Amino acid sequence: MNQTNRIMIIGLCLILLLIIFELIRRKKLKEKYALLWLVAGISILLLAVFQGLLDWITKLFGMVLPSNAVLLFGIFFIILINLHLCLVLSNYGEQIKRIAQAQALIESRVQGLENRGK
Repeated sequence: MNQTNRIMIIGLCLILLLIIFELIRRKKLKEKYALLWLVAGISILLLAVFQGLLDWITKLFGMVLPSNAVLLFGIFFIILINLHLCLVLSNYGEQIKRIAQAQALIESRVQGLENRGK
């Protein structure tokens, strides 16, 4: 990777990290969701700053080109984000189910009290 590309990647990573921190500060993004994004941004930043680290990882996984390693990690990151979001959605689905059941019980009790009062 040439010097111009490294500087551009470092700049974009710093902008990404600043955006993430700003979203957390403004309460637009919760810390637990920002963790994966922070890890990804810092990882890319480290790989851009320390070129030897990317070369070492490429050789470790038996790949020929560093771009293949970056693509592999990008796909892995997308899979992690999808898994995380599926877990969050599943949790919210269970919460919605419990709230709907509680609401139905409350409505039933209110209906019963209204019928007794008539």
